[in-house]
Amino acid sequence: MSLTPKPESKQTFGAATRLVHAGRDPGAQHGFVNTPIYRGSTVLYPTYDAIKNRRGRYNYGTSATPTMDSLTDAWTELAGAAGTVVTPSGLSALTIALMAAVSAGDHLLVTDSAYRPTRQFCDGVLARFGVAVTYYDPTVGAGIAELMRPNTKAVLVEAPGSQSFEMQDVPAIAEVAHARGACVIMDNTWATPLLFPPHERGVDIAVEAGTKYLSGGSDLLIGLTSANAAYFPAVRRTFDHFAPCAGAEDIFLALRGMRTMALRLREHGRAGLEMARWFQARPEVLRVLHPGLPEDPGHAIWKRDFAGASGLFGVILKPVPEAAVAAMLDGLELFGMGFSWGGFESLVIPFDCAGYRTATQWAPGGPALRFHIGLEDIADLQADLDAGFARLRAAS
Repeated sequence: MSLTPKPESKQTFGAATRLVHAGRDPGAQHGFVNTPIYRGSTVLYPTYDAIKNRRGRYNYGTSATPTMDSLTDAWTELAGAAGTVVTPSGLSALTIALMAAVSAGDHLLVTDSAYRPTRQFCDGVLARFGVAVTYYDPTVGAGIAELMRPNTKAVLVEAPGSQSFEMQDVPAIAEVAHARGACVIMDNTWATPLLFPPHERGVDIAVEAGTKYLSGGSDLLIGLTSANAAYFPAVRRTFDHFAPCAGAEDIFLALRGMRTMALRLREHGRAGLEMARWFQARPEVLRVLHPGLPEDPGHAIWKRDFAGASGLFGVILKPVPEAAVAAMLDGLELFGMGFSWGGFESLVIPFDCAGYRTATQWAPGGPALRFHIGLEDIADLQADLDAGFARLRAAS
């Protein structure tokens, strides 16, 4: 039997099959299934001619290792990109994307629903280096043409939005941006390429916090920046200038997580949608922020462009005192309170976007909670929350 599928066969494989086989070459690893962890900085050359002319595949640990190549090759295949770089976190992957696309004197458009640390980087570092940043209504769609300037070089999208979960019409935005010569950058962490193939939808540079669903274990920090043929050279140059290297062990864990990501994401999505419907029926809930629900304002876009949902969504409670929300959350047994998601465990955080939105107003009508639904039994999660709602009512 062949130890590695033929390249021509890979073109017809489904996503789950590619997740299992991409980036692996057992024939080059003495038959072992996984690429081992290559640690190291120095790469030795056999001759003067080889080191003078850089004739080896590898030259230094910051640029590439066989372990790193396994992950970047696999992700490039999965995302439908021309190339990928791997970084130590999702935020670092996003900064590489932005710095590859804009320079001093350029204008950048950023969705008002962006991940807050993204805003902080734009308002801090990019602004300090002479990049003008304008935030826009995430639901603007093709209307983004009205915000484009002659020096607009990039548009940053995120769908659905961080915490507030607005959907964006990414293909419409991409069409306008490309007509004006601008790059489209997307934070695609919520969906991953399994649910939203970014480069097929007009995205030039896609960013993923592999910390979330690629890891799946809440024990890993890693980011990936993939790009199409037009923009990958700039992404690669920017990466090489900064050398933000992920650790070898973290890359190995990301590869291991990738093999089961399709199964986990499918279950997170199924359970998340079931829990979102359960929340809709609760008398304490004002509304649920989940694009997979028919009642959601962004549902039509989600249904058109996405192959499914992940396990992350928001819940707006009816007005209650803050002490009541605290009583609800403090007594939960199965929902941890923490700022990441994508792992096997369920999580919840309170959030409020009002303090940093600038292009839109965040006025949800009640306390806002973000939930990530893990891999526990749904009945147990509902029982835990039912007890939490009882505490909320008692404290109101």
